[in-house]
Order: sequence, then structure tokens, then C-alpha cells
Amino acid sequence: MLLDNYQSPWMDEELNIMRDAVRKFIAKEFVPVAPKWEKQGFVDHDAWLTAGASGLLCASIPEKWGGGGGNFKHEMILVEEMAYAQITGFGNGVHSGIVAHYTPSFLRKNTMPSWDTNCIEDWEKKVLEISKETLKEDMAAIGGIPPWVIMYFEKLLEITGKKTIKQIFPNFSLFVYGGVNYSPYKESFRQLIGEEIDSIEYFPASEGFFAYQDSQENEGLLLQLNSGIFYEFIEIDEMKKSCPKRLTINEVEKERNYVLVVSTNAGLWGYNTGDTVEFTSLVPARVKVTGRYKHFISAFGEHVIGSEVEKALREALINKKISLKEFTVAPNVNPKKGLPFHQWWIEFDEQVSQEKIKKLEKEIDRNLQSLNSYYK
Repeated sequence: MLLDNYQSPWMDEELNIMRDAVRKFIAKEFVPVAPKWEKQGFVDHDAWLTAGASGLLCASIPEKWGGGGGNFKHEMILVEEMAYAQITGFGNGVHSGIVAHYTPSFLRKNTMPSWDTNCIEDWEKKVLEISKETLKEDMAAIGGIPPWVIMYFEKLLEITGKKTIKQIFPNFSLFVYGGVNYSPYKESFRQLIGEEIDSIEYFPASEGFFAYQDSQENEGLLLQLNSGIFYEFIEIDEMKKSCPKRLTINEVEKERNYVLVVSTNAGLWGYNTGDTVEFTSLVPARVKVTGRYKHFISAFGEHVIGSEVEKALREALINKKISLKEFTVAPNVNPKKGLPFHQWWIEFDEQVSQEKIKKLEKEIDRNLQSLNSYYK
């Protein structure tokens, strides 16, 4: 614990005022809930939002990029006051003092968009500025969430008047993605790019880097078992229990859905990521991300999960010259006529006849019935 009567030689009046405000904030917002954090093994999400709203995150990042405009002294006050109050687990020093600053120099030269553009909040303006920045570059690899990248590609074609992305970036040959199933968007990408290109999937999260695609031939992502992360897995049905059973890597089975739980050397302990995975291989351990535990439809007890929705749609689109931009599905519990049903909204790249839509509708329904016995 720090000595109450000790003052660092670099302190001044302004910093003393800040220290007093930080100490009061921690005493009010963090100290009362610290025992809860210790017991559950993680800091509540709301704590980060509260700290951010009070200006305690990214204190040494310039104001024009959303930070506090301070320096390392301001970061140190936060670290010292956390220690003074014996608050553990709130990794502000790593988050704001290190990670927010650090990008390798070789990446800074070869990565776009710029920091200023990345900080634009208005999405339409942001896409426009990204497009303007990248037009003059020789883009060889692009990474992002598929539906967002589609918007970027469409803006590029709108600005340039070109027909395909390959006409703009002749050397573009690799798409890296994560967070969303790529399959439903694959045909849209082929049309926008002008040809098929290689793609690599990865499984990153704020909690850690979990897995990546190590082969173009084997299905699934190679789980990182030697990266400071201990993995546990909970079967979906177990999640309904107050104390669900956790399985280790040697207890899992293929083709079963598990909720991913992690403990890390960064301080997480038994943390439920909310992501669901399915093992495609046990040796080596490969997984595919099937969705989020809370992303399911169960208005009528059917418990249709995200991966089933995506697979039903993907298989329905096979051998059909139909490409889509985006889709969503929700239960219609109280229709004006007939029984309740699942209602789909699908945005297509082009006009699709009612006849094709009806056929697609029947195939999606049939596929879901084969994938989920409760849906039937």
C-alpha cells in the first residue's frame, strides 16, 4: 500500500487535483463492488463505461483521438490510486497506458485506414474517408467483418465507376475475416471483387486471440493451446443450470456446441466469453465459431441457434445464382393471421423474382427442420 504522506517528485498542483478526484471516484464506484469482482473473477462491464465517462480511460492519448490529452504521469496516478485502494483486476494500466499506444512501426507504415479516419463515428462518413484514403494505395490484403467490407467495396465502385474491385486493386489477393460467418456473403464478394480470392479466418476477442485458420484444406480454426489461455467448455444444455459442468480440452467431443470459458495470464478467471464453438477436429484441436450463446430464437421452445440459421441459409443458396448483402430473422409471435412463425428479412444484391424467393423460403424451412428437431 502506498504511504499517505509520500508524494512523487514529479507531482504538481494540477496532478494533485486529479489524484484527489481519482481517489474519490475509486472510493465511490469501485471499492464497494471490489469483493464482487474478486468472487466472480472479472470486473463488471459497467465499470469500464463509468470510468470512460469520467475521463479515466486513455488519459495519455491525445484529445483529438478521444483520449484525455495527458501523459504518463496521469496514467501513473490511476495505477497508484488503484493500488492504494487495493483494486485488482481493473487493467487500466495495460489497456490505456500500453495497448492504446502500441502499434509496431512496420504495421504503422503498411496499415490503413489512418488513426484519424478510424476515429470517425459517423459510419457513412467513415466509409467515404476510408475509400478516399485507400484508392491511391496498392491494396494486397484486406481484413474486416464481411458485411462492413461489402459496404466499403460498394463505396469504392461508386466513387471510381469501376465494375470490380480487382480493377481498382489488381494485386488484391487475400481477405482476412472473423466475427461473422463468411459463407452467406461469399457470392457477393466474388461478384464485387470480380473473381474468387483466398481467405483466412481467425478468432480474436478482447479477452485473447483464440484460434486461426492454419489450412485451406481442413475445416476449422486451430485452437491456440500454448498462448497463456486455459480453455473450458460448457455444453449448451448445461447453461440452464445454476452450476454448469465445465469440460477441459481432453473431455470435449466433435460436432457438439459448447460455450467457451477462458482463464488467462492477463487476469481473467473462469470468464464466460459468450461465444459458442464446435470442434471439427480433436487432434489437433480445431473449432468453428457457431455464434453467441444468447443469439438464438426460442419463442416457441425451438431454440434455434445462430449457426443453424446460417447453415440453413447457406445450403439453400447452393447452386443458385443469388447473392445477398445482409439478413436477419426474428419470431413473429402474434401474426394477424395463422400460427406464429419465423420472419426473415433478406437484402439481395439484385432483384429476385417471387418464384425464386418462394423456393428459397421452402428450402430454408426444410433445412432448419433437418438441423433442429424442436423447430420441426
